[in-house]
Amino acid sequence: MNWLSKLIFFKLLGWTRKGPPQEVPPKCVIIIVPHTSWHDFYIGALVRRILNLQVNFVAKKELFRPPLGWYLRWMGGYPLDRTPGQRKVEAIAQIMQRNKHLRLAIAPEGTRKKVTHWKTGFYYIAREAQVPIVMVALDYSKKTVKISSSFHPTKDKASDFQFMHSFYKGAVGKVPENSW
Repeated sequence: MNWLSKLIFFKLLGWTRKGPPQEVPPKCVIIIVPHTSWHDFYIGALVRRILNLQVNFVAKKELFRPPLGWYLRWMGGYPLDRTPGQRKVEAIAQIMQRNKHLRLAIAPEGTRKKVTHWKTGFYYIAREAQVPIVMVALDYSKKTVKISSSFHPTKDKASDFQFMHSFYKGAVGKVPENSW
């Protein structure tokens, strides 16, 4: 399937990939920005197949009803109850600590619509689980997926977010007006 993914991604769709400059750690939080379309899912699925990486994700529990739910679980998805008071950060961090390999992909925008700020759960999950963050930019204007080196969040949230935001500068989503 790797060859088929490469054929589709590189030849048929005309995308390129920059990075990762090093191996993606077996335990990390992967943030994907901008997230403006459902097309991001299959682009990400192709890249993870090309890199031969198991990558997991969380999505609202309502998506996990059959038959779509079976597919999402097979792809590495975990249903997430988004009602308030669920202590999601701590629960996900504990899952990461218990597993030897868990790369958790999250869209920090939290929606495909235009946002002015990111949700911060991914950041606190990485800090709590003591795992690095890997940044992935989906730039539809250049048909390029850019993958960063991993970095460990510090206790300086403002500086960390400034660093992460700078990685995505110029990346345009499938729906440009909703881009970060």
